Amino acid sequence: MIPRDDRGLLLGDGLFETMLALDGAIPMIEAHLDRLAAGCAALGLPDLDRETARALCLAAPPATGRAAVRLTLTAGSGGRGLDRPAQIVPRLRVTAALSAPIETSATLIIAQTRRNEGSLASRLKTLAYLDNVLARAQARAAGADEAVMLNNAGHLACAAAANLFWIEGERLLTPALDCGVLAGITRGRVLATMRSWGLETQEVAATAARLETADGIFLTNSLIGVRPVSALEQRSLAPHPLIPRLRAAI
Repeated sequence: MIPRDDRGLLLGDGLFETMLALDGAIPMIEAHLDRLAAGCAALGLPDLDRETARALCLAAPPATGRAAVRLTLTAGSGGRGLDRPAQIVPRLRVTAALSAPIETSATLIIAQTRRNEGSLASRLKTLAYLDNVLARAQARAAGADEAVMLNNAGHLACAAAANLFWIEGERLLTPALDCGVLAGITRGRVLATMRSWGLETQEVAATAARLETADGIFLTNSLIGVRPVSALEQRSLAPHPLIPRLRAAI
């Protein structure tokens, strides 16, 4: 049960991680715990109880199959108003649900909802995810799978629930973190894989016009891995050979 005075419930004061579990194991759990711990430090929350968090996560998924494990950390209980209590006692909660792999390509629109690159929260997985919810709802209403979010400067940031990549010739590009981008676990793996192959990567500030001439576009997160994009607004995109290669590697 979540108490009525939980700050995560009332104010979105907290963080979460969504991890992929395979047959009861969580291959990237340490990377997710690292990011959660860094988020706690950035938000002024107490140090993550890593051992408890790990144990809760590993006890959550079924022993067989593919599952999504969500670890939620709130700033615990507090009084009325914005101020945190003098003694913060974080609250951890874990849920797990079966999650089938997504084998289809994605269709995208450009969302009207903007990403606030000036906010620290735009680079963390906080519990305040309403902008992402609104962007995804706009995509669904338009018959698309996902929405590309721009920041307040008009630069590309991310999708509602994924990092964004595109290909220009021999180069792979993705929005820079200071555009209001989450440092995705799979995003980092894609960049590292590309560099290990000796291929060029760039983290940039770019407008949506760059996607109009891209040779390929794909999305990444811990559950979808690498998902190709087949259409952006009214433009269809042909399959690009780099994307299935990255998908297989990740």
